[in-house]
Amino acid sequence: MASFPVREGEDRWTGTELDEVRAGLEREISALRTEIAASASQIAEGDSNEGAGDDQADAGAKTYEREHHLALSYNSQDLLAQNERAVQRMDGGTYGICESCGRPVGKARLQAFPRATLCVTCKQREERR
Repeated sequence: MASFPVREGEDRWTGTELDEVRAGLEREISALRTEIAASASQIAEGDSNEGAGDDQADAGAKTYEREHHLALSYNSQDLLAQNERAVQRMDGGTYGICESCGRPVGKARLQAFPRATLCVTCKQREERR
């Protein structure tokens, strides 16, 4: 099993901790795939239910609902990609290494937010831009 970096003062990752993080990511991947499929079905169903003779308010409500479903779907797809990338980083041995500075992201940060690719310092710098 790969040994992932930790910040100074943190205990090394145990096999059990890594298994828990991976299992959580994989559960979320599965749930997101299901959610994306359901959302695509709802969007397609809405497209086929376009009714002739709808007044402007009905058409506007349908457009708003479709845009809302699309936004949720895009968000779910982004989260899916982040989760899949985290699992790939685990498999590749780069999990826990900040993509900006190369220092450890931090075990506690990854346990709270397993998709993190930046340490807190780099994330704060990114958000200020």
